[in-house]
This record gives sequence, structure tokens and C-alpha cells, in this order.
Amino acid sequence: MILYQDAALVVVNKPAGLSSEAGLPARLRELWGQPDAYVGIVHRLDTGVSGLMVCARTPKAAAALTRQITQSQEAYAVLDGRAAPAQNTLPAPVFTKQYRAVLAGAPDETLPEHGILRDYLFKDSRKGRVFPVSRPRKGVREAVLEYRITASNGTLSLADITLHTGRTHQIRVQFASRRHPLWGDGKYGSHFKGTIALQSARLCFLHPETGEPMEFALEKPDTAPWNV
Repeated sequence: MILYQDAALVVVNKPAGLSSEAGLPARLRELWGQPDAYVGIVHRLDTGVSGLMVCARTPKAAAALTRQITQSQEAYAVLDGRAAPAQNTLPAPVFTKQYRAVLAGAPDETLPEHGILRDYLFKDSRKGRVFPVSRPRKGVREAVLEYRITASNGTLSLADITLHTGRTHQIRVQFASRRHPLWGDGKYGSHFKGTIALQSARLCFLHPETGEPMEFALEKPDTAPWNV
């Protein structure tokens, strides 16, 4: 589970079924044998999703990583046209998250082989679901991602995805709203039963203390449904 660690941070391959906010810190403290260890969660994965996460081991590192995430989201907003550049906007994101997913169906008019998806999403906390809506209003946030279909057998497709924004259930909802739900995601329309086929596959950031570029990547699982 632990891929890298030092005094400032730890990079993990979170298993599906383990929550980011409670389960992961508890598991790390257990592995370290340090029940009071600081674990700063600076970004999240849905409980049913597996893959790469970086956690801070000091408050200072948590603040530095959070600042990278905020600055990178501002850079993405400029790159995809949601905002004009400000004086301190980074020329390119430094904290990037890339995913891979198995989608229902093959590329079509609603989902070409590659592109950028833009939606307004509303999170209904009472229902535990996120819904696409037609226009901005209170409680609605814009969601943007870019993707590329890398393989398809007509029934399922494999996609590489880069998040520009970090909304709840974003990837799951944006593809499901185009009638291409993720394999195993029954909440958003998949007819296949199993663990959601979504993996946090690549993570890049700057070390919060040294500024050194850090990059981590996972291989694609070699079991169904990933062998499209």
C-alpha cells in the first residue's frame, strides 16, 4: 500500500473499499505503529475507487501541498477558458491527477474518442448523489475534465482522464450523463456488478520541502474488466 514515504509525506496505493478521510489515516497509523501520527488528507478518492494518493505527515507539508492543488486548479481554469490569468497564476499545473476508467459502450456522438467534458454539477447531500444541471445556481459547481479513449471492444472502452476540477463523483457523473457509466458504478447507471473500474493512475507534484518534482504511476490492472 505504501509506495514512498519520508518525513514530510507518504504516497499510497489506496485499495477500493477504504475511505480516504477516516480509513486511510487509521490504516497508516496502524502500519506505522503510531496511533497519534499526523496524517494530512489534501485530496480524496471515493471509497469505492482505488489508486494513488499523497498524504502529508506534517501540517507544514499539508499547507504546501494544498497550496499546490489550489494554484494548479487556477492554472487549469486559465488553460480551459474558465478564467483569465491573474498576476500570480502558474503557467502550468504542478499538481496533476490522472485516472483511467472502464466505460460502458464505444465512442459515439455524445462521447467522441477524445475531448473535454464541461458540466454544472449539483451535490444532493441528502441523497448522496451528484446531478448534472443546465445552468449555474446556488450549490452548483462547474466541472471540467479531459479524456482520451485508448481502447474499445464495442461493449466497453478504456479511457485516460485528467481532472481540471475536483468535484464529488465528478468522473462518474460526467460520463454517466452521456450514457457511458463506469463499469460497476451502479449508483450512476452501470448494469455491471463489481468494484467501480476507476483508478487514480498517475500523480505528479512538487515535494513540499525540497521542491523536487515527484511522479508516481500505476500499471493498468490485468484482470477483467480492465483487459478491454
